[in-house]
Amino acid sequence: MRSALCQLLGLILGLACASPVFGGSIRLATYNLNNYLLMDRNVGAVWRPAYPKPEAEKAIIRDVIKKALPDVLALQEMGARPFLEELRADLALDGVDYPYAIHMKGVDEVRHLAVLSKLPPTEVVKHQDLSFKYLDRRELVKRGMLELSFQQSNGLPFKVFVVHLKSRWSDEKADIESKLRRTREAEACRNRIIERTFEMGVPDFLIAGDFNDHLGSATMRRFHRRGSLAVGSLVPAVDSREEQWTYFYKKQAVYSLVDGFIVSNSLSPKVATGRGTIMDIQGSLLGSDHRMVYLDLAVPPPESADEATDPRSSK
Repeated sequence: MRSALCQLLGLILGLACASPVFGGSIRLATYNLNNYLLMDRNVGAVWRPAYPKPEAEKAIIRDVIKKALPDVLALQEMGARPFLEELRADLALDGVDYPYAIHMKGVDEVRHLAVLSKLPPTEVVKHQDLSFKYLDRRELVKRGMLELSFQQSNGLPFKVFVVHLKSRWSDEKADIESKLRRTREAEACRNRIIERTFEMGVPDFLIAGDFNDHLGSATMRRFHRRGSLAVGSLVPAVDSREEQWTYFYKKQAVYSLVDGFIVSNSLSPKVATGRGTIMDIQGSLLGSDHRMVYLDLAVPPPESADEATDPRSSK
């Protein structure tokens, strides 16, 4: 009897920890899945060409999602649409339902952006046309940028922008570690975000994803300001040990903070506790070399799905 009561208490506490801290709040998360797609890879010390992400790694990713239970989950390094549907179906079998699944393909033919959501987006915009001057030519933001709008219970919208900026790998001798390209990508994304928020009278927004750069970098500064305009600020996030890294580069044994959220000034006061959470459950790095980051917003969603329009795509 005592054992059963302890197990029940543990279940209740676990659910409480996984739920948003404010009643009627929304939990948003960002998670780089580390190649949830077909690629050449070593599996069990055997080289496998064009092989999907191993089932053991997928199971760990699902475990992380189930423990965080985000309402809106931004994903990076997702494969083609069938892989997103596979993840959604597997989560549903575990009792975690996401009625809305948005997939975006950019210039990158392999790694895509995606969102799983329990809330109905009122608008979905896939920004595939973000261009910038780079060295002696023009380029497009490699993964593009995904924009989703949601309606609050007070009728006001707030927007979520999902990004995955260029990695540090580069074959350009004139741009070591892709610093210039990543900065230009950030500028292109930021400028479009300003058009879609400030210039449209929508002050509440956040930018989620893998920025692939450190706190004081030129990349991150682009999202903080444009001239005299304050765009947003990075939400501090920590794990259970008060550590702040989200990515582990095994080859060099380097830990870094590259994933997270930038929140507009008007939305910043609504971030519960003023900071986010980095998921650090045991074995999570066996599923991905990135750790999930989530935050809770004291932004009540509509009382029913009827208050929001059907998702629609534009641009």
